[in-house]
Amino acid sequence: MTKSAFVLMVGLIFSAILGLILIPFLRKRKIFQNINTYVPEHDNKKTTPSMGGLIFIIPTFIITVGLLVTQKIEWSTNLLIILFVMVSYAFIGFLDDFISLRSGKNKGLKIWQKLILQLIVAIVFYVLYLHFGSGSPILKVTLLGIDWNLNVFYVIFILFLLVGTSNAVNLTDGLDGLAGGLSVIAFVSYGLLAWGSYYIEGYKDIAIFCFILSGAIIGFLLFNTHPAKIFMGDTGSLALGGTLAAVAILTQHELSLAVIGGVFVIETLSAIIQIISFRCFHKRVFKMAPLHHHFQRMGWIEQDIVKLFWVVGFILALSALIYGVWI
Repeated sequence: MTKSAFVLMVGLIFSAILGLILIPFLRKRKIFQNINTYVPEHDNKKTTPSMGGLIFIIPTFIITVGLLVTQKIEWSTNLLIILFVMVSYAFIGFLDDFISLRSGKNKGLKIWQKLILQLIVAIVFYVLYLHFGSGSPILKVTLLGIDWNLNVFYVIFILFLLVGTSNAVNLTDGLDGLAGGLSVIAFVSYGLLAWGSYYIEGYKDIAIFCFILSGAIIGFLLFNTHPAKIFMGDTGSLALGGTLAAVAILTQHELSLAVIGGVFVIETLSAIIQIISFRCFHKRVFKMAPLHHHFQRMGWIEQDIVKLFWVVGFILALSALIYGVWI
């Protein structure tokens, strides 16, 4: 655990320094976030730089590789898979951000293009995990004492988790510090769970990775909390979501993701409910979706919404940890 605290600190310092360098660079080149016109509360954010996910992705990758090269941590297929997912989803997000910036509108990759790229990464994940790693198509439901062999349906389950979680974090990234803070809570939780997953190949190294990334995100939050000096963009949100799902699968705590990432789930469900309700019944359940915009329409200030969601996320994560570690 001392190693975890150390790498968290290193990740924080590295990302904070990178942020001080990257933000002026992006501002100089006018790489600004394209703001949705239907959220008037965000009109004052039009000159806020985007692609801030690089602030925590680059340090996490460099520090992890540095520890591997210096043999402070060991190579394992599981760690390789996590790095692959993080970089791949970050690249997809980067493409989306880049196209959006070039077009001058809040439209990057088409939905089907983004989905295909995400599915390709998920399929590669499946092949690496089951055929070159220590994975098995067995879903463990410890609460009920069930080991469920999904066989060929396991690939569908993995695709659902990776694609669903990456898009859920992307959807939640709508207020200053919201997705970043919730991601810190989630990755610290999985870092703690990974330390106890001694039956997993490279479990200590997965835990170390989670704490490196957590520290790097905290460093990013120095610039992303209200008023944000930079946004993570799809570059960051897709990478965080995909990596979170990958860690959940590799540590065999897949179902815990619904609790640890509970706020991401709630945000996504609110958007789905709103779409179905409007298209089928021509009525809106929420004043605006996803849920954080509903609270804005009710007159809540942005900081209070973020703090509320952080607290809910923290309580949910603690509940999952209590079950996973003590019960």
